Amino acid sequence: MLWQQLQNQPVILGWDFYAPVLIFIVLVALAVPVWASIGVASIAMLVISGVLPLGLVGESLFHGIDHFALTAVPLFILTGDVLVRSGLSKKFLDVAEALTCWAKGGFGAATVLVCGMFAAISGSDAAGAAAVGRMTIARLVESGYPRPYACALVAAGACTGILIPPSIAYIVIGLVLGISASTLFMAALIPGVLILLSILATNIVMNRLNLWEGGNIMTPAEWRSNLWKSIKSGWYAFIVPGIIFYGIFSGRLTPTEAGAVAVVTTVVIGFILGTLKLSDFPSMFVSSAKVNGIILPIIAFSLPLAQALALLGVPQGFVYALTSISDNPAVLIAMMILILIAAGCVMETTPNIVILAPILKPLADSIGMHEVQFCIMMITALGVGFITPPLGLNLFVVSGITGESILKIAYRAIPFVFFMLLVTLLIAYVPALSTSLLPELSR
Repeated sequence: MLWQQLQNQPVILGWDFYAPVLIFIVLVALAVPVWASIGVASIAMLVISGVLPLGLVGESLFHGIDHFALTAVPLFILTGDVLVRSGLSKKFLDVAEALTCWAKGGFGAATVLVCGMFAAISGSDAAGAAAVGRMTIARLVESGYPRPYACALVAAGACTGILIPPSIAYIVIGLVLGISASTLFMAALIPGVLILLSILATNIVMNRLNLWEGGNIMTPAEWRSNLWKSIKSGWYAFIVPGIIFYGIFSGRLTPTEAGAVAVVTTVVIGFILGTLKLSDFPSMFVSSAKVNGIILPIIAFSLPLAQALALLGVPQGFVYALTSISDNPAVLIAMMILILIAAGCVMETTPNIVILAPILKPLADSIGMHEVQFCIMMITALGVGFITPPLGLNLFVVSGITGESILKIAYRAIPFVFFMLLVTLLIAYVPALSTSLLPELSR
């Protein structure tokens, strides 16, 4: 059994591992771009250890990004950009607000829902935090919410960007671990909705305790009329997520094809509405290229790094170190979650996946966790890290667009972290939440 073999085979790591890790930490601390830090650390590891000839690095870099599935990444990024510039994202907010306006905390709930809608198209949490934050934070404050709490609510809702499919994070982890992105999208549907519901529940509880926002007094007929008007004036915005979801989950479109159709559909709608012009395209392409230019180099360097780590025995050594502390699967899962949340606090999703997925996967295998459940648990835990005080990435995004103190936002984010963590634990300990929608695993 792999479990017993790993327990009986300690791996001694030397400076051929620790020196490149130290170099990586120093470079990141000096604000060197993460892709460059990973690249330097990878080459340093190959040079010091000699496990692979440097002549293979160029070929490895090419093969790291020579995958058709990766074409979906720039397409979903561009779709999100077109969505904002064409004004379709505002239609999502109008419908979400009409849906929840009757309830206490209605606009807060609408903010969370529109984060989920945006996530179902762009697949990026930082983009969602910036786009939704600019639309909603000022109105949340007008509705009675304290400004730091409004920022924390948007930051939490934006975490669904990597948790609700389609998600760039699932495309990347599927590529790194050799798992179909469509399979991961299907598996992530229930966990993503559960996270969204946990954020909604947290806002309801906080609003009831503090009496920040009351609901609009209206009869059921008035509510239905208001909702119908919002849907009638903005139904076309839902064509895009409808195409993506139907295409991917019916199996008629691959994620890449769905991304391509989504871009074309969003552009066509923008032209028909007159909210998008040809002059908008250069800035949209530049904006999307900048984001894509951060993600793809990290993925490119993942292959030589993963190969070097495997040849040095780092995954096996990591498994041995943790199983030496405890051989209880429940304890080991908890330790993995803590590691992932801590990593999510300090780095974006892509480098975390590239570095940690190949290291933690053997540990998950050794305790019998299915690879699909492991992927869902990993991405969800990283998402919790994005709002975990005091270093969560989304906290910095909303702080940057509002000028609000990061510490004040972090304090208000604590209840969201708690409820999202509960869902993460459920996903980790209840495999059916990740596998029940997959016919081959639900039998």
